[in-house]
Amino acid sequence: MSYKGKRFRRDQHVMSDINVTPFVDVMLVLLIIFMVVAPLAKYGMEIKLPSAQAGSIAKEEKWAITLYRNREIHFNDKKIKLDDLEKKLRELAVANRNVEVFLKADEALPYGFVVEVMATARRSGVLNLGMITEPLTVVQ
Repeated sequence: MSYKGKRFRRDQHVMSDINVTPFVDVMLVLLIIFMVVAPLAKYGMEIKLPSAQAGSIAKEEKWAITLYRNREIHFNDKKIKLDDLEKKLRELAVANRNVEVFLKADEALPYGFVVEVMATARRSGVLNLGMITEPLTVVQ
């Protein structure tokens, strides 16, 4: 008997299929991890914060102009006239160049009136004027 060694035979086939069993195992483990972690992310976990003596944080004032349907102007919940508003905003802008003012306007107001108030704020030196809106609710 002669030893021929191992040779490739024509009747043997190279296996070209991908073994997905390890992939499925890894995906199932990840699924279980996410199922356990997801409720914690939704509700959060209670933590006890450490206490330390420190000075208080300076509270930044928020300035808001509210325009009502009857064209009333309120500055931080106090009724004010347009000329007085310009003076008040000018004082704020001089005291703090980067003062931030927010504008809330009723949707029934004419566009021109809202633009007039915005122009007044700009003339008085307010560079940061933000608009406050209600979030859009989608009905399904």
